[in-house]
Amino acid sequence: MSNDERPEFQALARLEETIQALTEELSHWRRRAHQAEADRPNLSGDGSLVDGRARVRELEGENQELRHRIEHAKNRVTELMTRLRFLEEQMITGDSRR
Repeated sequence: MSNDERPEFQALARLEETIQALTEELSHWRRRAHQAEADRPNLSGDGSLVDGRARVRELEGENQELRHRIEHAKNRVTELMTRLRFLEEQMITGDSRR
């Protein structure tokens, strides 16, 4: 039995392949982490918790304004639908009178 055929050497070869793959994966994630750290100063603000909270408050205000606008639009559509139904009824009753 040659060394290449022995189970322990086959297992060792698979272990080496796995370690190599993990090393490459770790290298990939390390590069991504370094890139993210390098890009961080380019983001708005300094990335502090205070800036984050301020941004959340700003977004919540925008959301509230958008909700108000959507509610107003819904009410307007309801009014227009009511008018449209009324006009359709008027057309139907007007046609039946002729």
